[in-house]
Amino acid sequence: MTGKQRREQLVMVGRKLFAERGFEGTSVEEIAAAAGVSKPVVYEHFGGKEGLYAVVVDREIDALLAAIQGALTSPGTSRQIIERAALALLDYIEGSTDGFRILVRDSPPGQSTGTFASLMSDVASQVEHILVAAFKRHRLDPKAAPMYAQMLVGMIAMTGQWWLDSRKFKKHEVAAHVVNLAWNGLTDLERKPTLTEPFDD
Repeated sequence: MTGKQRREQLVMVGRKLFAERGFEGTSVEEIAAAAGVSKPVVYEHFGGKEGLYAVVVDREIDALLAAIQGALTSPGTSRQIIERAALALLDYIEGSTDGFRILVRDSPPGQSTGTFASLMSDVASQVEHILVAAFKRHRLDPKAAPMYAQMLVGMIAMTGQWWLDSRKFKKHEVAAHVVNLAWNGLTDLERKPTLTEPFDD
């Protein structure tokens, strides 16, 4: 194998093991054994387990973000764009189940970027402009759009995590139900929503 081929092999082996056992549950010894190499080869290419994990996570983030960005930037109505974004996430879950399992797990200690939560926050910031336009059309306060973008993306992401292990519905059915709740809720938003019961901040 060339150095490039060996590196690619180690990434694929690491991806599989991290998905099955998590970061903490996977050792350099196991990665090396599964790849049929010695431990120093793993260290030579990645400096250790953390380096390999970072490469795996970066690749998964790039793949998911590219799919969702494609959905968010394609022409269409606000509803169609939200539908496409929901489907893009579900497509990724279906086609890259191992990668999604890695992303939704906790990152290694000390890693503040590259987590699924930070990725979804990035996506939410891209959804804001869609919601700002919709809020203005409905004479709602556009300053609240970032908060609603977080809610919408969070709803889709959490449903995706549920669907990962519960495949009772087809992908398009899940997307349709998510958008049904999100869209029909959005069309009847109160101008100044309040809770119906007393609360303490």
